[in-house]
Amino acid sequence: MPRLFWKFFTTIWLTMAATVGVIFLLVNFLQGVPFARELDEERRAITLDLTANVLARDGEDAATYFVRTSEETLPAGLTISKTAKADACAVPKTVDTRSILKDGICYQISLPVRATFTFDAIGPFIPWLAILISSTISAGALARYLIRPVVHLRDGLSALAHGRFDFRIGDKMAGRKDEVTALAHDFDSSAARLQELQDAQQRLFHDVSHELRSPLSRLQAAVGVLRQSPAKLGAMLDRMDREVERLDALVGEVLTLARLTAGSSRPLKTHTLDVIELLNEILGDAAFEAQAREVSITTSVEGTFRAEVEGELIYRALENVVRNAVKYTAEHSHVSVACEATTDRLKICVTDQGPGVRRDELERIFQPFSRGTEAVPRGGYGLGLAITRQAIERHGGRVHASLPDAGGLAVTLELPRKPIPYGSADGQT
Repeated sequence: MPRLFWKFFTTIWLTMAATVGVIFLLVNFLQGVPFARELDEERRAITLDLTANVLARDGEDAATYFVRTSEETLPAGLTISKTAKADACAVPKTVDTRSILKDGICYQISLPVRATFTFDAIGPFIPWLAILISSTISAGALARYLIRPVVHLRDGLSALAHGRFDFRIGDKMAGRKDEVTALAHDFDSSAARLQELQDAQQRLFHDVSHELRSPLSRLQAAVGVLRQSPAKLGAMLDRMDREVERLDALVGEVLTLARLTAGSSRPLKTHTLDVIELLNEILGDAAFEAQAREVSITTSVEGTFRAEVEGELIYRALENVVRNAVKYTAEHSHVSVACEATTDRLKICVTDQGPGVRRDELERIFQPFSRGTEAVPRGGYGLGLAITRQAIERHGGRVHASLPDAGGLAVTLELPRKPIPYGSADGQT
């Protein structure tokens, strides 16, 4: 059973138990002496009758002495009065008076009723009053217990609606361990993810504008040179063509990354292909480009690995990693590519002999427009590895970088045979 269920059950059960206990206490302690009123009336009647008997038998002095002694022992308000009117004794006795005719004088003995509070009048209502009080207290405590987290959630959602993605409510659930607390932590995770996406979006806008500014500035400079020296038309046109190509490449990579990010919740358009065969094609093209820097590519790529993938995304992911390795490895060195295939997963490791990156940059290089601080500028915009990670993770795989003992940088890609929904337990990095 969920924890919240047991909290409700315990609260209701304790409420009923407390109600029964309160009723028991009220009945047994507030009305602890049974027939208290009847006993009091009996004592009053005995006192009045005894005083009347003493007066009738022994006279006024004896009765006065008896009253005085009784009041000193237990004050009750007993008094004796007399009147010369004999007909006054014709009045019948009452609860608090007695009339005695002696020697032609009418004596009246009175014992007034003391104003004391008794629970007899409200006795029938005591159980219901106890139930009402207990229910009110427990209902108030239960309502407060349930409403407080709802109020926190409402405040959190209101903060998100106003763009305050740094708002957190998990720390306000101290002492709770139930589904409401889990919901609060899920809210915090969602808010953190939204904040991360907002920061990434702002950083992406900043980086794109910065990267676009450089080729545009060079284009403006080329136009300025042409205005001043029309004879340099040929050279400036070549320069402008190169800048336009760079802009086109940048826009293409930005669009690819944006498509991957925006389409993370859309199903992949997969088909079956041999990933190792695709990798060999990429390695063949990369080996041709590596000849210009006298870089060799050593491979340990054998067998087949047929998987359900979106071919274009996997091609871009593999190509970016291999071309990065060829680009940044040292001249007259080599790039190593190794594959390890299991029943349901393919592991590809690409290792270069370049300057590598600092250990604290191993994750940052997978962010858009991010390069290692030690990297030698060789063109590009720092989007290749970001595209690779997005493409592999969309298939439920993972990508990570490491620093080999011999130096350089190793990038490892793990790709499942069948796509795993992005964000599932197996697909998270």
